Amino acid sequence: MHVIGELSAVLATALFIFALYWMGDPKTARRGVIAGVTGMAVAVLATWIQPEIIHHGWIFLAIVAGFAVGIPLSRVPLTAVPQRTALSHAFGGLAAGLVGTAEYFLWLGEPAGAHFTPFRTGALVVEVILGFLTFTGSLMAAGKLQEVRWIPQRPVTYPGQNFVNLGVLALAAGLGVVLVLYPTAPWSGQVFIAIGALALIFGVLLIIPIGGADMPTVISILNAYAGLAAVAMGIVLDSKLLVTAGALDGSSGLILSIIMCRAMNRSFTNVLFGAFGKAQPAALKGEQKEWKQESVEGAAQLLEQARSVVIIPGYGMAVAQAQHKVRELFDALTKRNVSVKFAIHPVAGRMPGHMNVLLAEANIPYDVVHEMEEVNNEFGQADVAYVIGANDITNPSAKTDQASPIFGMPVLDVDRAKAVFFIKRSMAAGYAGIDNPLFYMDRTMMLFGDAKKMTEEVVKGME
Repeated sequence: MHVIGELSAVLATALFIFALYWMGDPKTARRGVIAGVTGMAVAVLATWIQPEIIHHGWIFLAIVAGFAVGIPLSRVPLTAVPQRTALSHAFGGLAAGLVGTAEYFLWLGEPAGAHFTPFRTGALVVEVILGFLTFTGSLMAAGKLQEVRWIPQRPVTYPGQNFVNLGVLALAAGLGVVLVLYPTAPWSGQVFIAIGALALIFGVLLIIPIGGADMPTVISILNAYAGLAAVAMGIVLDSKLLVTAGALDGSSGLILSIIMCRAMNRSFTNVLFGAFGKAQPAALKGEQKEWKQESVEGAAQLLEQARSVVIIPGYGMAVAQAQHKVRELFDALTKRNVSVKFAIHPVAGRMPGHMNVLLAEANIPYDVVHEMEEVNNEFGQADVAYVIGANDITNPSAKTDQASPIFGMPVLDVDRAKAVFFIKRSMAAGYAGIDNPLFYMDRTMMLFGDAKKMTEEVVKGME
């Protein structure tokens, strides 16, 4: 059985690696999902058949409970995928924290205390801290994304906040050092509980000063934390499979976080402690800005006459679930021999790849969906840029206004298009809480309303 377990671990690890590789391309993403699910099934079965596993009834009940929770979560609408992903990270962190807690008190009950080597005890402390802070942090992130009433959507800041946050983490780490030095002392159980409680508190404190604009990056960082917690759990349980799977998860989450921070021209510390997204006035008092509002008929006519159109999807498309109507717009334009491309910003929406998933659901061809670096040069030749609720990622202030909190953030060069249609419900600011000069440009025309309904009317107007 041991040999079977080792070979199964190698197979599962290979499947996880291929899953990550295939998930990097929309054309092979389904294959990647199947590989990942298969790898996890192999890992679970290989562990279950080991002779030291004797409580099969409890394992079966746990699997049933997992299915009971997982199946409903798999049926959430695509607009809720970001918060569902955050919940998945929360479950992973909670699992790591609970396993670490169980292992510690199991070892503490043994008289010799042979398990408490400094290395394994240190790994146990890391597992519990990362697991529990990922749990509460992910729950807070999911609450912000779901716009739960009692969780503030804007950053919550107060004087000395970073000092308090780092102090809580430092205290948990300090108690962890004490536990490594004195793992079996009479008061060590209380120290361990205090470490877990501080980690839970730190997870909450870590997320409340972070605004919605940073949620995509926060989700990927929490994913990295969950992976690192799994690595520590693998060390504690002496499981090579957990170590490799956790390392893959943690490293991929870290790499994605780095990519997204670069896309916003920001650092990890700025994301975690910068309170980006703090509400700011959209315009100075007494300042009146004028914008142009276009009719559906006028928009349809201009789109019909265009030769090149770039569509920029944002969270407004996700909220309205307008992706299928956008597909109808794409079909209507291509039938008229209009060149259509989709421009995707790395942090558009509420999670990495959010817009790509929505467009894939509507069967938008992969070859017309382009990342920011590929499509930015196209805006200068575009007759029309059709923006669907994408605010901050199209804000030209990032290129020109050094006082802007998003200055230096790479944005889509929508302002270079010959004409811009901007679909929004109102003139409200985006998650960064700042005004968008693009609204007031001479060649920008606002289309106020629900993105799904407005796009549907534009398509009807073209017909």
